[in-house]
Amino acid sequence: MNARALIFLLLGVGNAFAQGFAGLGTDAEGFAVPEPGKRFEFPQDHGAHPDYRIEWWYLTANLTGPDGADYGLQWTLFRSALAPGEAEGWESPQVWFGHAAVTSAATHLSTERFARGGIGQAGVIAKPFAAWIDAWQMEGDSLDRLQLSATGNDFAYDIAMHAEGPLVFHGAGGYSVKSAKGQASYYYSQPFFSVEGTISLPEGEIRVRGTAWLDREWSSQPLADDQNGWDWFSLSFDTGEKLMGFRVRDAADSGFTSATWIAADGAVTPYGDGKLVATPLETSWVEGREIPTRWRLVLPDRALDVTVGALNSQAWMGLSIPYWEGPVRVAGTHPGKGYLEMTGYQRR
Repeated sequence: MNARALIFLLLGVGNAFAQGFAGLGTDAEGFAVPEPGKRFEFPQDHGAHPDYRIEWWYLTANLTGPDGADYGLQWTLFRSALAPGEAEGWESPQVWFGHAAVTSAATHLSTERFARGGIGQAGVIAKPFAAWIDAWQMEGDSLDRLQLSATGNDFAYDIAMHAEGPLVFHGAGGYSVKSAKGQASYYYSQPFFSVEGTISLPEGEIRVRGTAWLDREWSSQPLADDQNGWDWFSLSFDTGEKLMGFRVRDAADSGFTSATWIAADGAVTPYGDGKLVATPLETSWVEGREIPTRWRLVLPDRALDVTVGALNSQAWMGLSIPYWEGPVRVAGTHPGKGYLEMTGYQRR
C-alpha cells in the first residue's frame, strides 16, 4: 500500500464529514490523549510524539518584495500514526506528509509530498532541530534560528528565520480545548520570527523580507465527532501585539471558539469559548465551494473590532486533503497582517 493510500485509510477522507474534518473526530482508542497540566520539556517537545495520532509543524509567513509586492508562504510537515509508537524500517506505523505554497495577490501555487516513517525519508529531530520530507527542510541549531526550503514544479523558496520573542502557549498552559465535549490538543507557537531570503516563481527570483509564525500541535482526537471543520486566524498587528483565534464548526454550523492575546513582549491572555466572535462578511466562489474570504473579528475584552480580508481569495490548497490557506490583511481597531486557514467546506 503506498503512502497516499495509507493517509486516506488513516484520516478517513471518505467519511470525513461524518466523523470530523479528515477523520480527526474519530475514536482515539490505543493512542495517548492530551491531559491538563503538562510540563513541556525543550528541546524534546520540539520533536515528534509517536504515541499521539496526529501532529504538525506549521509555518506561515507574510513577506514583501523589493517593489513592495506582498507574498505569503506556507511550509507544513504532518505526522500521522496508523498505530501508537515507533519501529525501525518499514515496520514503522508513522506516515508523513508535507504541504508547501506561495501566494501573491494574483497567484497561488501549492504542492505536497508523502513519506513512510522509519526509512529516513521524513522525520523530525529535536536537537539540533531538523524537520524534513525528501529535500524539503526546516533546520537549525535550535528553534530560534532556522533555515527553511521547499520546491514545487513552479515555485521554490529558501529563507532564514530568527526568533525575536518567546514561545507562546495556548489555552491553559498549552492545553488547548477544541470542543464543548472536551477534545483538546497540546498547542504552542513561535509567532516572533523575522524572515529574509528568496522565493522563485515562474517570472524569476525575488528577494523577500517579513515575518513568520510557527505552530506546533499534537493530539489523538482534536475534534468532536460532530465537528466538521475550522476557521483559524493568526494575526500580527502594527502595535506588535498578536492574536491567535479559531472557530471550530459543527453540523449546525455554530462554532466553538478560542483565542490567545499575545502582548508585544510575549505575555499571553487566553480567552475561552464565546469570547471571540468571528463573523463571515463576504464569500468567494473557490473550486466549487462558497468560502468566506472576508471576516469581522470582535474580542470585546481587548476592544478589538477588525475586518480580515484575503490577499488572494483563490488561495485554495487543492491537495489530497483540500482546504483554503492564505495571507490576510487586517483593518479596523488593530491594523496588521496575518494568515487564515479554513477547512471542511464542501462542494455545492
